[in-house]
Amino acid sequence: MKNQSILEIMRNKDLKSGRSYDLGKMNLKELWVAYLTHGTILLYFGLILASIVGVYYTFTGWVPVISAVLLMIFGFPLIWYIIHRWIMHVSILYRIKWTASLWKRIHFDHHQDPHLLNVLFGSPLNTLPTILIVPGGLGYLVGGFPGFFAAIGTALYMSCFYEFFHCIQHLGYKPKSKYVLHIKQVHVLHHFHDEKGNYGITNYFWDKLFGTYYEDAKSRTRSPTVFNMGYDIKQAEHYPWVMLKTGAPPRDRPAGSNFRGQKKAAAEENQKAA
Repeated sequence: MKNQSILEIMRNKDLKSGRSYDLGKMNLKELWVAYLTHGTILLYFGLILASIVGVYYTFTGWVPVISAVLLMIFGFPLIWYIIHRWIMHVSILYRIKWTASLWKRIHFDHHQDPHLLNVLFGSPLNTLPTILIVPGGLGYLVGGFPGFFAAIGTALYMSCFYEFFHCIQHLGYKPKSKYVLHIKQVHVLHHFHDEKGNYGITNYFWDKLFGTYYEDAKSRTRSPTVFNMGYDIKQAEHYPWVMLKTGAPPRDRPAGSNFRGQKKAAAEENQKAA
């Protein structure tokens, strides 16, 4: 495995579940290949370059550009927290026929099987309008069109950064960095113990501020809805649109390859912390 070429990794069917890479089966090198060749990431890279061109052609000075960049560096974690907690994890979206498919794609599929790379990455059809409206709008307010392009480019870079570490958090790999290991352990709790907390990815400041942070499984009762986010069989009978789109009833545990391993690892790390 360690001596595989890039093409061999890309063609290796053992690393995949269906058409998607399975992070539970991969090592760090294999992740780098999958990440850097993924269409969503390549699109983001291209749009970052386009944003730089946009800043160049609308440039009026460094103040609006730097202001927009700093606003996104410090504001992006809050934007993510708000979207993750109050959009991705609300039940109202699956209760409405016209938004059920959106809710399924933006987060339900990821909680049903946290290891699948294709559903870990947000669909550009959903992420790009959000980036244009929220970071782009905030950037325009502080810096006009140069700020608009600078904020979009920074938000896209932050998205790439977040997505890579999000992959690490679901990878069958123990990070050497204490910081990366810590954020991995905390995020695993969100997926395998209680989904109503630890909404951050690389930054848990807002979780701590809003009281949703926890790093010890013993401090909370395990949530029965951690894998289905409340969309269980009973809910599916009343609101069938997500189930119809999935083609199967909601599961109470992921079909991914490494469920037991992730759960065991989280328990072991919590025992060490205690």
